Amino acid sequence: MTHSSKAKGKKIIARIVEYAVLIFASFWALLPLVSCVITAFKTPEEYQSTNVMTLPSSFAYIQNFIDAWSQANMALAFRNSVIILVFVLFGSILTGSMLAYVLSRFKFHGNALIKNLFLFASLLPGIAMQVSVYQIMYTLHWINSIPGYIVLMCGTDVISIYIFIQYFENISVSLDEAAIMDGCSYFGVFFRILLPLLKPAIVTVMILKGVSTYNEYYNANLYLQDKTKLVTVATSLYKFTGPLGNQYNYICAGVIITMLPALIMFLLFQKQIYSGLTNGAVKG
Repeated sequence: MTHSSKAKGKKIIARIVEYAVLIFASFWALLPLVSCVITAFKTPEEYQSTNVMTLPSSFAYIQNFIDAWSQANMALAFRNSVIILVFVLFGSILTGSMLAYVLSRFKFHGNALIKNLFLFASLLPGIAMQVSVYQIMYTLHWINSIPGYIVLMCGTDVISIYIFIQYFENISVSLDEAAIMDGCSYFGVFFRILLPLLKPAIVTVMILKGVSTYNEYYNANLYLQDKTKLVTVATSLYKFTGPLGNQYNYICAGVIITMLPALIMFLLFQKQIYSGLTNGAVKG
């Protein structure tokens, strides 16, 4: 066997192993989703008498989706989640970009210290500060308050601040100086000149913050305790859990319902999403 034949054989074996690993990883990644879809279309009798991977008798059975929507009050959950998501994204982008603008454009005593403190804050586990945060929320009467929960979720998003700082560092300071010489104020420089140039960073922050806010369960369950009026998408499905067992046929149907808006948004804006994430990961 010649050297070229051996090299070709090794290349084929490497390619086979590569595809085998990809297929195996894809299988384990898709298995929960497939089992969720299968369970969502089972009748209560089929759910009780079959295993999780047994196909339903018909995929036309949609009563689970109807019951999940009505019993979990998902219409109200989607309304609350959309309101929270819109205001959290607006607040996070505005405060994060303005903080990054100050830290990147203005050199003052303590600038580096503030950046390091933000980094230190990101290393602290959120659960370790929940006692203090809960006391603050209770003192301000923000328990069972959607506006209070929105303020909590806006918070100081360290990751967003650093993403914006990275983009500001790649925008020439001469733009600021030219605008100021023309009589533009600092607010005018930020809102009229720099903010439109941050579109890729804004898309990246919207994706990261939007997904985490939409899926947030711990804080929503802790601070929005009135589950009749202040339910969110993340907490609505816990209607079907209890000490006597969980109704996974309804839970899986509700999971699919909650996934549909995110899936539709991804399909509609996948070009902008890929562009934002790519630009957000590369400096320069």
